[in-house]
Amino acid sequence: MEKAMISPSILAADFARLGADVADVQSRGIEYLHIDVMDGAFVPNISFGPDVMKSLNGIASVPYDVHLMIEDPDRYIEKFVTDNTEFITVHYEACSDLSHTLEHIHSLGIKAGVSIKPGTAPEVLNPWLGDIDLILVMSVEPGFGGQKFMENSVPKISYYSSKKAENGYGYIIEVDGGIGPANAHIVRDAGVELIVAGSAVFKAADRTEAIKAIKG
Repeated sequence: MEKAMISPSILAADFARLGADVADVQSRGIEYLHIDVMDGAFVPNISFGPDVMKSLNGIASVPYDVHLMIEDPDRYIEKFVTDNTEFITVHYEACSDLSHTLEHIHSLGIKAGVSIKPGTAPEVLNPWLGDIDLILVMSVEPGFGGQKFMENSVPKISYYSSKKAENGYGYIIEVDGGIGPANAHIVRDAGVELIVAGSAVFKAADRTEAIKAIKG
């Protein structure tokens, strides 16, 4: 069984002590920090903007994995570019011209990710697979933390893993939603390389053990 990397979502952290929470989890062996940005339009909830993310710049030693759950993301992409930002991921469903948005992200020296909702077929990304640096498969409906893992994400992960192997694509396969120590093996076995975990890490009684179990 392959090991995976982990990207804890700060959405599940204690915002009264966000810096301390981030410093704590990154001392326990994480690869990325997942930044969930919600606009109240593309998804029902509002989370936070770039200033909250940037407040961690002096604390975070791992790169940012930024997930923009917002309509027309091109308007805001520049605001999330920092020395810590490695990936900016947009939603296929939120982009009117995905080719333009991918070019926009790349023009800023940032790797471009694309996410699909649970109801979106994996084939929709076929025209761009050679241009995408990260594919984020949502295993819950975007916009809420603490939801139950949706099994229909597993065939999508397998699809992108097969496409990558067949064509030599360079993207990383990521999954987000309802994943913890008890079920992380399911997505790892399907080919996931990066796992987003929120409550399963930040609210764990033993964060070190939770991270180890999720990574495999």
